[in-house]
Order: sequence, then C-alpha cells, then structure tokens
Amino acid sequence: MTRRPPLVAILGVAAVFSPSYGQALDAPASGDAVVNSLGMRMVRVPAGRFPMGSLPGAPMRQEEEFPHRVALTRAFRIASTEVTQRQWLALMPKDRSPQPGDDLPVTSVSWKEAQEFCLKLSQKEEVPYRLPTEAEWEYVCRAGAGDPPAGRAELEAVAWYADNSGEKTHPVGQKKPNAWGLHDLLGNVAEWTLDVYRPYPRVDPATDPAGPPEGSTRVVRGGAWRSFPPAVRCAARTGTPESYQLSHLGLRVVQEIE
Repeated sequence: MTRRPPLVAILGVAAVFSPSYGQALDAPASGDAVVNSLGMRMVRVPAGRFPMGSLPGAPMRQEEEFPHRVALTRAFRIASTEVTQRQWLALMPKDRSPQPGDDLPVTSVSWKEAQEFCLKLSQKEEVPYRLPTEAEWEYVCRAGAGDPPAGRAELEAVAWYADNSGEKTHPVGQKKPNAWGLHDLLGNVAEWTLDVYRPYPRVDPATDPAGPPEGSTRVVRGGAWRSFPPAVRCAARTGTPESYQLSHLGLRVVQEIE
C-alpha cells in the first residue's frame, strides 16, 4: 500500500508554490555572471528554499512527484545554456551527436562521459565543475519558485519540444530565458543530473538533497525536442541507465563557488 504524506505537509508546501513559471525569488543581479574559457556564461545562483515536486491535482502530474520543501544552503554557478558541440570538442576527442553543428547541444553522451567532461573542465579552469544535483536543477528551472508553463503559447516561448521542434535539436539560447537568464532548461535536449534515480524520500523539508549513494540509473530532467508536454515540466523526472548514449540527451554544468 502506498503511504501518502500527511495533509498538513501538503498544505505547507502548497503555501510556497508560486502561480507562474520563472517568477524569481532573490533573482541574481543582471551582471552577476562570468564567462569561462569555453565561452560558457556561468550565472550565479543564490542559496535558498523552494518547493520541489508537484501538488496533487496539478496538470499532467505524475505520482512520484512528491511535493516537499527543499533548502539549498550553498550558492553556485550554472551554465546559461546546455553544453554545445563546440564546447564539448574543446575537451573531448569525439562527438557522436547525430545532428552536427557547433552551436547545437551535444548529445549521445553517457553519464560517465558527462562526468569526464566536467573533470577536464575543472582541470582547465582550476575550479570545480560538475553536473547539477536533481534539486539544484529544479531550483534553477523554477528560478527559485514557480510552476511550469501552463499553456501552449507559454511553453512554446521557452522550449523546443514535440509540437514545435521539427523533430530536431536547435542552437542553444534561441528560446526565451527564465527569470534567472537560463535558456533551454525545458526542451531541446534532456539533461543528465548527478543523482541516482529513486523515488523521493518522504522527508520534508530536505536540506541539500543529493539522492541515494549507489545505483547505475541516473535522474534525467527537462524533456527534449521529442518530448510531449507532460515531460516538459520543471517537476518531471525520469531515470536513464548511466551507460546510455541517447540522441535527445545532453548536459549542463555547475561551477562550485562555496
């Protein structure tokens, strides 16, 4: 039998959900970004609290999207776009993306290859880079707070997905950014995260969650050019074996600063 969270917990989370996508809480200053040697614009993201998951009755909600409050206690920087093929080839020997293009997102990379890219970038820049945790990813997708785009017009303004992509990837950064200046978190290509894929622990609130310590299936977020609206939401999550190299799956990097 599935154990449901207490009603008081759901009501507590409901109180902090915001009605619209990308309404920022503690928005980064417009100039608070740096550009690294690969041309990645790294936006500083403040520490903060946000509502993760989705409330019962939310449109297109999946049962595993347990609503809970999350606190992230350390600021970090995240790339404003997905890693491009040009950026990938600056550090890696091979690009298997089926659709070539310097400014297209790199795809067909395994989770371990994404980790290797982050390690090489860390060595080049002499600061730590990594994939985002699942919680960090949802935090920046929501720009601190906010529900996913609700209508077709709103979704098409921010995402390349099944209804408008023409069944292909598109150059990064063409769609409208969210309130923190981040592009393509929804659609274009799905994105690897650090976390092992499991149901959310029934913990509310959670502080700096990092997922289970072991496992070979990783959380993938954001949906892609081939995805339909239920998968192109800030709360939507799926698991993918870390050895898979999929034509709709890429990555975005985080820089540790604290």
